[in-house]
Amino acid sequence: MSRRNVERFTMTTTTEETVIMQKTRELCDTIVAQPEFQALQRQVAQFMNDEQAKSQYQAVVERGDILQQKQQMGAPLEDNEIAEFNKHRDVLVNNPVARGFMDAQQAMHEVQKTIGQYVAKTFELGRTPTEGDMSSCCSDHGGCGCH
Repeated sequence: MSRRNVERFTMTTTTEETVIMQKTRELCDTIVAQPEFQALQRQVAQFMNDEQAKSQYQAVVERGDILQQKQQMGAPLEDNEIAEFNKHRDVLVNNPVARGFMDAQQAMHEVQKTIGQYVAKTFELGRTPTEGDMSSCCSDHGGCGCH
């Protein structure tokens, strides 16, 4: 892009930014208004108000971090460390509040990822992508990190 085109795009973007931001806020309003999103928010709030679930979650995260650090340093993992991690993880995933929180996190992540892929594909194609564009993206790039 030439310097003049960049300047023109920058000036246009500045004047159109309010339109883009307005549409972005509309998208956010649409997401928040969805009953599914509200249910996910309730699951997160329930977790945040449950000290036991938060403590279980923190224990698994901390133990997982320790195991990962040891692995990255090339240190062997002891069977008892792995068993301890698995024991705490099993307790966590069997707690319905914690499970709901983790499921909610995953669902929100998937929505964010999908929106990001559509926006990235729009910039790549220079137009709004079709479902076909998105499915070919996923098959071309194995799993859809979409460049």
